[in-house]
Amino acid sequence: MHISLHKIGKKFNREWIFRNIDFEIPSGTRIAILGSNGSGKSTLLQVLSGILSPSEGSTEYLINETIVPIEEVFQYFTIASPYLELVEEMTLIEMIEFHFSFKGRLQELSNTEIINLLGLEKSTHKEIRHFSSGMKQRLKLALAVLSDVQCILLDEPCSNLDKQSISWYQNLLNTYVANRTLIICSNQEYEYEICDKSLSIMDYKSV
Repeated sequence: MHISLHKIGKKFNREWIFRNIDFEIPSGTRIAILGSNGSGKSTLLQVLSGILSPSEGSTEYLINETIVPIEEVFQYFTIASPYLELVEEMTLIEMIEFHFSFKGRLQELSNTEIINLLGLEKSTHKEIRHFSSGMKQRLKLALAVLSDVQCILLDEPCSNLDKQSISWYQNLLNTYVANRTLIICSNQEYEYEICDKSLSIMDYKSV
């Protein structure tokens, strides 16, 4: 998926979060959106995903040079973010099955293969509400990356991950992202070291 940002801006009430972003994200690009906490990275990610509409400017999505209507964009994306919650009452296997009732499975991975990849074999039938914050984050990342979609959006992906889990995350990306578009919001280099391009949100602040 090729994404074009045409002088987009977003404001809440009277405050501009960012303005005049004119940027191309070619299909297969791995891009990091950089900026300090509270700078607007997550807001830009939500605009890119179609969750939020820009206050000015426009976004355009192309697959094989065909424009994708904004109301259909969601089916080509997955997103993992601190502001998106898992269904706490579900067990691990129920959550996996629920997620993949909406998204295709990358490489047709089975429930067992996904659970093994997570290293959560002993938690197959445990409710998500009893998971640690790190277990929940690994599950969010796995569901996003292992979905058969054109574009993966990750917001602060290593939140609540320890050193071992950060290595797991990096291996997950290196193994499964392949030629898909990857967009990571972060201010930590180890989260986006896989990326080959970057956009600094601080370059698009209203003066």
